[in-house]
Amino acid sequence: MKKAYRKLARQYHPDVNKAPDAEEKFKEVKEAYDVLSDEGKRETYDRYGHVDPNMGAGAGGADFGGFGDIFDMFFGGNGGRRDPNAPQRGNDLQYTMTIEFKEAVFGKETEVTIPRTETCDTCTGSGAKPGTKPETCSVCRGTGQQEVVQNTPFGRMVNRRACSNCSGTGRIIKEKCGTCHGAGKVKRQRKLNVRIPAGVDDGAQIRLSGEGEAGLRGGPSGDLYIVIRVKSHEFFEREGDDIYCEVPLTFVQAALGDEIEIPTLNEKVKLKIPAGTQTGTYFRLKGKGVPRLRGYGQGDQHVKVTLVTPTSLSEDQKDLLRQFAGITGESAQEHHNSIFERMKKAFRGD
Repeated sequence: MKKAYRKLARQYHPDVNKAPDAEEKFKEVKEAYDVLSDEGKRETYDRYGHVDPNMGAGAGGADFGGFGDIFDMFFGGNGGRRDPNAPQRGNDLQYTMTIEFKEAVFGKETEVTIPRTETCDTCTGSGAKPGTKPETCSVCRGTGQQEVVQNTPFGRMVNRRACSNCSGTGRIIKEKCGTCHGAGKVKRQRKLNVRIPAGVDDGAQIRLSGEGEAGLRGGPSGDLYIVIRVKSHEFFEREGDDIYCEVPLTFVQAALGDEIEIPTLNEKVKLKIPAGTQTGTYFRLKGKGVPRLRGYGQGDQHVKVTLVTPTSLSEDQKDLLRQFAGITGESAQEHHNSIFERMKKAFRGD
């Protein structure tokens, strides 16, 4: 439709087309495109053509702005007119599911209850009482539209509107189904099994084909889209297929080195800390991340170590630290001066 709009807009643009009615046609093309770009108006148009079903006889039965010929251009000359008795696809549904962090990592199977409309079992979707069937509307003869001819100072004008006898459906149900009351569909709570794949992330959508609203007159059902929301974890953070965490180190562990135990998503592993490790250093645990949703293998786990300063020291511990400070005082001061000089250079822009 957008391609057709651009073509017509170029064709009737006043700067290109010098015909007397070019500017008016250009405006009609834009108005028609605005109507068809509106989801609600487009749905009405798809069902009834370029008529407004809410306009009764008292409203003059006007069509969408009176530019039906422009609609014809958009849809290849057929005016977009649809058979009101043709099968119609059901609406899509959306359901939001909240899952735990590790459920997203490893996947799960669960059951959900979805409220949706389904085809009425009593009348099999016809809307008519069993043993009867809908009849073709005698007023519009099944087209769902009526034409109203009016004499105006500008001549005879023909306007279309939704048939007032059948409300634009083209059918009359004399004896309605007692279950759905003529709608052909009923509201139900449907339980569905859903498989959450391993590696799914927050915001992902899972499509279940044919599990949406029931179609009309034998049309296919819509689809169900399940939107995944993943809860945060108290220890792990996720970026794509990689996992991040932070573990504390004591001064002694960082200075002398150590082997510590690290929790991963499904087990505990040993991590060797080299002597002289600085706070903020990252270590990578290859293959300990999230299973790749579309592909093979897993991401990695990144472990950040943070030096923890003790807050409660005994007198003996304090004395040992003072001795340590005395032994390393000169090198520590040199290290401090080196950092201070680098900071001064940064401020000067050197």
